[in-house]
Amino acid sequence: MSEVYASRRTRLRERCNAAGSAAALVSRPANVRYLAGAAPQGAVLLLGRLEDLLVCPGPPEDRPGEGRPDDALRVHCLPHAGGDPAVAAADLLTAQGGDSLAIEEHHLTMVRHRELRSVAPRLRLADLGCAVEQLRVVKDEEEISCLRIGAEIADQALGELLESILVGRTERHLALELERRLVDHGADGPAFTTSVATGPNSGRRGHRPTDRRVEEGDFLSVCLGAAYRGYRCEIGRTFVIGTSPADWQIALYDLVFAAQRAGRESLAPGVACRDVDRAARQILDSAGYAEGLPALTGHGVGLEIEEDPQLSPAAMGKLDACVPVTVEPGVHLPGRGGVRIDDTLVVRPEADGGPELLTITTKELLAL
Repeated sequence: MSEVYASRRTRLRERCNAAGSAAALVSRPANVRYLAGAAPQGAVLLLGRLEDLLVCPGPPEDRPGEGRPDDALRVHCLPHAGGDPAVAAADLLTAQGGDSLAIEEHHLTMVRHRELRSVAPRLRLADLGCAVEQLRVVKDEEEISCLRIGAEIADQALGELLESILVGRTERHLALELERRLVDHGADGPAFTTSVATGPNSGRRGHRPTDRRVEEGDFLSVCLGAAYRGYRCEIGRTFVIGTSPADWQIALYDLVFAAQRAGRESLAPGVACRDVDRAARQILDSAGYAEGLPALTGHGVGLEIEEDPQLSPAAMGKLDACVPVTVEPGVHLPGRGGVRIDDTLVVRPEADGGPELLTITTKELLAL
């Protein structure tokens, strides 16, 4: 992996040089990990004038599941607790003779920005912008492999839950059990707060589990994800509890399934992000559900659970190959419940078989 990290840093350095900055300070945790490997909390990466440094508040710890920083990087640990690695990095750059520094203004607070100014008043500061986030959009096969393993873990955890007795258990209890199963199967932990929604809560995007108990005839919608070696995937499914589904449940499920399939099938290199959203959204719009639909149909995933690209009506840009995204349309009917179906896929060209589905739990409407 050392060569991979070095290549990523080289691409970032080329962007910085083209913009007129000889050095860059990367402080957003996911960006530090992308460029330097696993690093202690609070660490920053300095792409310096003479060498690259990982500046840490303390020495890196051995975390077998998480990995360690890139061996090719020199690690600089602060001598005293409570110091700010970003401020220390600016001081180190000044000692190297640096005169310009690109920083992630969207991540650094105003307080830290002022502290940088105070310790290195002669440094010319520029905005690095979202340069690292843009590099992160297209994944290499090692990254996709981590997402694939995370998806397998999430599928396993969900499949085991569906084999257990569900009636009478609370949303909160089911969510905790799913998160425990994720860890049991090798995940670093949940990729995000697991959502379990029953009855009138079902179908809500981002629903936080409550003490409502599962009842016969409920829709049960579940959204979970596994983090594996830092990479995060997502899966969402909806089921009916304990009885044959009612006619309205079948009709609503079939509609959302059709929308989700249209979104999945539209994924291809060169397709506009907004067109993927449109493919799914127009099916729900035409059925009279334009009001209350989620703001987006999907989003990128990787070291964070919501990354670029955004699959939304106002999204700019086009999809590239090897970009993992979710496709997750849903409809929620207030007081009745609803349906969400959510998959993680990797954009692939038609010659390679089209979009690669990572989350494979059945999308058949099961009565559990």
